[in-house]
Amino acid sequence: MPAKNGSSGGTRLVIVESPAKAKTIEKYLGAGYTVESSIGHIRDLPERADDIPEAFKKESWARLGVNVEHEFEPLYVVNPDKKAQVSKLRQLLKGADELYLATDEDREGEAIAWHLREVLKPTVPVHRMVFHEITPQAIRDAVANPRDLNLRLVDAQETRRILDRLYGYEVSPVLWKKVKPRLSAGRVQSVATRLVVERERERMAFTSAHYWDLQALFDSGKPEERPRDFTATLTSVDGRRVAQGRDFASTGQLKTADVLHLSEAAAGELAGRLQGTSFAVRSVERKPYTRKPYAPFRTTTLQQEASRKLGFSAKYTMQVAQRLYEQGFITYMRTDSITLSETAIAAARSQAIKLYGAAYVPDKPRVYTSKVKSAQEAHEAIRPSGEEFRTPGETGLSGDMFRLYELIWQRTVSSQMKDAVGESISVKVGGRSASGEDVEFSASGRTITFYGFLKAYVEGADDPSTDRDDSEKRLPNLAEGDALTVSRLDVAAHSTKPPARYTEASLVKELEDREIGRPSTYASIIGTILDRGYVFKKGTALVPSFLAFAVVNLLEQHFGNLVDYDFTAEMEKVLDDIANDRAERVPELQRFYYGAGDGDEGLKEMVTDLGDIDAKEISSFPIRGTDIVLRVGRYGPYLDRDGARVNVPEDTTPDELTAEKAEELFSRPTGDRELGRDPVSGHMVVAKDGRYGPYVTEILPEPAEDETPKKRTKKADAPKPRTSSLFKTMSLDTITLDDALKLLAIPRVVGELDGEEVVAHNGKFGPYIKKGTDSRSLTSEEDLLTVTIEQAKELFAQPKQRGRRAAAAAPLRELGDDPASKKPVVVKEGRFGPYVTDGETNASLRKGDTVEDITIERAAELLAERRERAPAPKKTTRKAPAKKTTAKKPAAKS
Repeated sequence: MPAKNGSSGGTRLVIVESPAKAKTIEKYLGAGYTVESSIGHIRDLPERADDIPEAFKKESWARLGVNVEHEFEPLYVVNPDKKAQVSKLRQLLKGADELYLATDEDREGEAIAWHLREVLKPTVPVHRMVFHEITPQAIRDAVANPRDLNLRLVDAQETRRILDRLYGYEVSPVLWKKVKPRLSAGRVQSVATRLVVERERERMAFTSAHYWDLQALFDSGKPEERPRDFTATLTSVDGRRVAQGRDFASTGQLKTADVLHLSEAAAGELAGRLQGTSFAVRSVERKPYTRKPYAPFRTTTLQQEASRKLGFSAKYTMQVAQRLYEQGFITYMRTDSITLSETAIAAARSQAIKLYGAAYVPDKPRVYTSKVKSAQEAHEAIRPSGEEFRTPGETGLSGDMFRLYELIWQRTVSSQMKDAVGESISVKVGGRSASGEDVEFSASGRTITFYGFLKAYVEGADDPSTDRDDSEKRLPNLAEGDALTVSRLDVAAHSTKPPARYTEASLVKELEDREIGRPSTYASIIGTILDRGYVFKKGTALVPSFLAFAVVNLLEQHFGNLVDYDFTAEMEKVLDDIANDRAERVPELQRFYYGAGDGDEGLKEMVTDLGDIDAKEISSFPIRGTDIVLRVGRYGPYLDRDGARVNVPEDTTPDELTAEKAEELFSRPTGDRELGRDPVSGHMVVAKDGRYGPYVTEILPEPAEDETPKKRTKKADAPKPRTSSLFKTMSLDTITLDDALKLLAIPRVVGELDGEEVVAHNGKFGPYIKKGTDSRSLTSEEDLLTVTIEQAKELFAQPKQRGRRAAAAAPLRELGDDPASKKPVVVKEGRFGPYVTDGETNASLRKGDTVEDITIERAAELLAERRERAPAPKKTTRKAPAKKTTAKKPAAKS
């Protein structure tokens, strides 16, 4: 048994993953303990060919980093950027009497601990130290009650890593050859991309149905009632139910003929026949309303709620939660469990009584049981840490850490409060039209008589039109037979809507519901498909790119099993079986890679014969109702009609590319139009629309026919046409030959100053003038054509400015205050396009974001991600003078 504290002598080395975690734990352990970080994983499969040890480079399997010929043995190498840290850990271990591996308690943490043991090769006792919160008591308990490494968890994590490596390294090259270079495929990322693409396909195939009904405002005639009147909707005519949105298929057709589909004209005529009709209450149905508290957060529900309420991406939520955990504010944030310990239940109940009173807390504690079939090893929900919870105001936190802690705290405390109770009411109102038709209207309401847990917390919703759980809709106190009068009767138009695109929150829920992947990986998966360009955001919606359509098309047609939802979920069950000692690693990898025979094709066979994959067909998508085909090319999507091509604007979403939109794109000026001949050179000058935007160029004459190949100059030495991008203020439709000739004259010699030429250039950072090695920025692109030598002299006489010297332009939009910095956020136009800023942090708008539509929530998310990516400030350390050393005898090689 290890010593229970440092007072008994000796030194104990404790290794964790992150410096922040090490710093917090070191405070709690005190003397006798050295706490150091591994800074994440210290070794992994080789990422590059250079990382492969020389002894293995000639092996046929070396590029995979896995010996697929001998029991799928992984080839691990110490990460190049971790070698210095490994040396430091080895040095610390030399002076230690015991080693505690205190990495996270899930499979990945177990694997990191195992790798540390394998690389450091300790000769002192080794203990596995686990905890789910970083508090003094939890750390003391973990030191006093260590366990051995769980090699079944290590096997499960290693199997996952090998599966992902084989999938990525075997399938990605197929995408490079058949779709586009530098693409990637992944065991879970490709399935997530397929989900987003399938939703877009549903939207593209969707046909909206239009239907009408009547909305009536009824007056109860009871002035003492609050409210006195209420709105009801027509639900039936002569006993036949009026069609609603749920009655229509995605084709726009009715699913059944049993309902009455009212047209606008029919609804209007019925409204006319109901003028002057007497109405009465036909029934009033009252039911008790009960809403139970939401369970404490697990990883996925935290990601979903932070997305809905705080506008955080899944990735950013986990980054903030990681910091809260490492600094001791919350329990471990990667968990499937919704269970609270007895200590946590007591803390939540105590705080609820203190804040809301004993009347809001039930007599018995609430116990929650996870509904997730394959839960992670972590055994408690995400909650505030400690035996007593700190209120958000007591934490000293600020910004996004404060906001996420507050969310977790509210959810945890509310989970131990009483139900919200009230009453639901349904009312039916009837009458007869002038032509004798029996019509019935319906209304529903809800009142809350005791708010219970809703006093502390109300969950958000993915659909903004959904009523919140704490919302009320009151109706007058009505009884059967009460006479009513119509104050207003309106014809209401409705249209069915295509299925909503996934948001990060709803995609996380979908992945979890299908049991695809692990909750701890969802944030990185969504981040990957965004970074790879398979998906982009339009507001909060996830929109697949045309590139994603091509990739999914190839995978579905030729690797169907690998992107099958059930197959991917089954692989997670296999990993669980390995972790629980119900399956072995090698047979499962053998079946995945080589197949099980009898037509069960393995990955190796799938990627061997690619001859039947038609690259052009894979990336071609006919536009329905036209002879136009959308193709995904190396430089982006374009439309093709009998060889005529037109680029598809980058921000076009797939469901917007209808037959009408395609025809419109072809009808636009292509930009490839002749402007006239240069009077000096005689060359034809044309305006074009290129992949990097509109530009002008000149057409050089073809080489003379009698010029033999031997006499022709090399391609690098051949004359190149002058080319220049259009200014932002110019357009292809209006540019003239005179404008083009001015553009082609750039770089323009302005004159001579101090014996050196002054030249006006248009660079990637904007327009500027240059004299020798000195340069000055110009205010606008137009200045390139007009700046004089006198103005240049004035500019060079001024000190060189850092950054742009132009006066700050007015913001394009003001969005409101950033929740994190509390500073006003505006949209500005920058040299690389529009961006949002709070005055301290700048973040470019992404694909799918527009100046007109961006919200403060989306802007806050972009700013939060940018802050997270910002490099840490460099530490300046005073360099010690070099010590003189005596020559040492070379050590013998081991």
